[in-house]
Amino acid sequence: MVIACQPAPAPLRLGTTYTVQQSGALAVLESLWTGPRFTTVVAPSGQILRAAANGDLDVVITHAPALERRLLVAPGLAVLRCPLVASRFAIVGPAADPARVAAAPSAAAAFRRIAAAGARFVSRGDSSGTHLKELALWQAAGVTPASRWRIESGADQAATLHLADERDAYALADLPTLGKLRDLSLRILFVADTALTNPYTLYVTRHASAPAGAFARWAAQAGRVAIVGLRLPDGTPAFAVLAGGCAAIATGQS
Repeated sequence: MVIACQPAPAPLRLGTTYTVQQSGALAVLESLWTGPRFTTVVAPSGQILRAAANGDLDVVITHAPALERRLLVAPGLAVLRCPLVASRFAIVGPAADPARVAAAPSAAAAFRRIAAAGARFVSRGDSSGTHLKELALWQAAGVTPASRWRIESGADQAATLHLADERDAYALADLPTLGKLRDLSLRILFVADTALTNPYTLYVTRHASAPAGAFARWAAQAGRVAIVGLRLPDGTPAFAVLAGGCAAIATGQS
């Protein structure tokens, strides 16, 4: 008697960002999900979204809203959108704060002060959600950063913050990721601006395998409840729940 072997189902392909991984949020999802196995690709948001648009990922969790709309939503390449969680960015730098960032009235004004002082600033420079937020803040500040004081790390959030620490430089930091790095002398200098909100959204792609919808709905309910249980070093929540549940995306929605 010959028994046919059934091939194991292909794993769900999840793409997400370095800040989701380095903040501990990804580990929460991986530890609690009990459905079909998934494999994870971690990269900057821009790279993840392009891979999803090319059909290489089933589910993505990113934090680059404008790029999400342009690469996935507008072309009709995503079928489900699930608001997930939001963290906050902060402008960090040396305790001496030579650009007086801590006294700025807004995030854009803080960036103008860095430029006016010619103070070193370390950028990720990698099409990540963090990098795109940084570019938006320079634009809001009316500043074109100069290469003589702006350094591009081309690296993930943790490596970028270590470089900023080594260079006594400023940087834009995702607070939950910063909170995991206990050996830095960088100080949180400015955080009180709604422009520094950092929203994460989950998308199911048009070509996704069957378990993707179930994973997405779980992540947007039990998964995000667990993520908002993560805490910053001062005990405050690292993430907040984004309002709303999963919703189908109409083809070509903009």
